[in-house]
Amino acid sequence: MNDKQNSQLEKEYNLAWDKYTDEDLEKVFQLSERYIEFMSKCKTERECAREFKAIAEKFGYRDLADLIKEHKALKPGDKVYADKMGKSLALFVIGREPLENGMTILGAHIDSPRLDLKQNPLYEDTDLALLETHYYGGIKKYQWVTMPLAVHGVVVKKDGTCVNIVIGEDENDPVLGVSDLLIHLASNQMSKTLAKGVEGENLNVFAGSIPIKDTEAKNRVKQNILRLLNEEYKITEEDFVSAELEIVPAGRARHYGLDKSMVMAYGQDDRICAYTSFEAMMEVKNPEKTCVTLLVDKEEIGSVGATGMHSRFFENTVAEIANLLGDYSELKVRRALTNSKMLSSDVSAAFDPNYPEVMEKKNCAYFGKGIVFNKYSGSRGKSGSNDANPEFIAEIRRIMDKYNVTWQTAELGKVDQGGGGTIAYILANYGMEVIDAGIALHNMHAPWEVASKADIYEAKKAYIAFLKEA
Repeated sequence: MNDKQNSQLEKEYNLAWDKYTDEDLEKVFQLSERYIEFMSKCKTERECAREFKAIAEKFGYRDLADLIKEHKALKPGDKVYADKMGKSLALFVIGREPLENGMTILGAHIDSPRLDLKQNPLYEDTDLALLETHYYGGIKKYQWVTMPLAVHGVVVKKDGTCVNIVIGEDENDPVLGVSDLLIHLASNQMSKTLAKGVEGENLNVFAGSIPIKDTEAKNRVKQNILRLLNEEYKITEEDFVSAELEIVPAGRARHYGLDKSMVMAYGQDDRICAYTSFEAMMEVKNPEKTCVTLLVDKEEIGSVGATGMHSRFFENTVAEIANLLGDYSELKVRRALTNSKMLSSDVSAAFDPNYPEVMEKKNCAYFGKGIVFNKYSGSRGKSGSNDANPEFIAEIRRIMDKYNVTWQTAELGKVDQGGGGTIAYILANYGMEVIDAGIALHNMHAPWEVASKADIYEAKKAYIAFLKEA
């Protein structure tokens, strides 16, 4: 065997950029423009679900809840969505095969690390008004100080009125922020570890400093903030108790790099996979098997609660779909779930030349080399991982190569460095074939994360191929 034949036995993970024609490049950048607009607009799970529903309805999707009320039957080719509390969403295109033969599923999460306002957040200290927060998900707390922050969320009043709030995104809006010590007085802080340099209870957001005119009143600055909120939103301090207000980085997603080859945005874990999965789903028409895109909440805190993947939301929705198809039974729902195949569309970590010591170069992801398949995630001894079957991985390889998708495979860092998890193992509990498949990021879980535009494009291609072929 000569050297050329030997080289053909090796797997090369090539840069996607090298294969693109001018027409391909135009598609890459068009997709990134749509993605940047979405990421600039949708910074909470509620905003994502609302935007996805609005777009889906333009593509002919109907609300499953309406069909259930009207006792409308479903048939192959129909498009429906199910909404759970405005924070999780399941989209279906009904296939020609019986549902019990299984579904082809893309699953991503639309929650992201952030600061949440506490239930009694507003207080005054030394003539300054502040808002107390409780961080959500895994964050490096020091990254959230001295940067412009915005408020996104809802306040629900006792009469049931839901008030949407966005402060800090319009160029004429004020922004908020968390202070940090000046370097001149930070000798004690600087001697602490990064984990302890900024404590969670100190992530208090500054909200104002102008008092009301009444010099005899108490908490004059706090009262002025309450007055402003009441004038703008007709809410009172008690309404914070039934609010869901998130503190997120203020500002638009941006092109990143002098060549504009990357995207910098808040919440790319995991809205980058949610968005590309959703776009892929919008291209599905009359499939053989029922296709599903599942976009869920609470992954960053363990997939718990009514809107997390551990809930029965998806299972119950599949049962409702089977019922409207006129073919419901407990056994057939179970068969539909266990016979399904899924890409758990979640992000991976891209190799960072500033921090090479945490990666094993032969088994990590790189910018520009396409969608990343993680056979397993978990931590250290694969704790909490799904660990996909090789038979399923071989099928994925065949599909990706058939559709000329640039792909790579990786682990999340060196074995003893740590790790992470996704929703993959939860769906695998049904007995279905599942593998993690997503886009590699720099700065994962930081306020601003970075991704390659080539990888965004290849991920969408991969999701389309999977929905067509799996």
